[in-house]
Amino acid sequence: MTSLSTHVLDTVSGRPAQGMKIMLWSADALLAEGETDADGRLRAFPTLEAGAYTLAFHVAAYFRAQGADLPDPPFLDVVPIHFGVGEGGHYHVPLLASPYAYSTYRGS
Repeated sequence: MTSLSTHVLDTVSGRPAQGMKIMLWSADALLAEGETDADGRLRAFPTLEAGAYTLAFHVAAYFRAQGADLPDPPFLDVVPIHFGVGEGGHYHVPLLASPYAYSTYRGS
């Protein structure tokens, strides 16, 4: 089995993105959802089998809650990151986000 973690950095403020909703999906089911903590992290994920998954980061709702004046519809609303995991080990999938750009990578 494989473990998963994530964190989000708000690149507008240069701080962890506390309170961003994140959902974890398999091909056919919602596996977990929650909000990032004060460190911008979400750790409450189930162990994963090898396969394909999607993390959905609710970027627009987070930035609106921070007082950002976003257009309707926002340029970025929910940012999906589609990724695959092999058997065993740990996968860390961080997101660096602003209302108009994002970046991700496989962390440690």
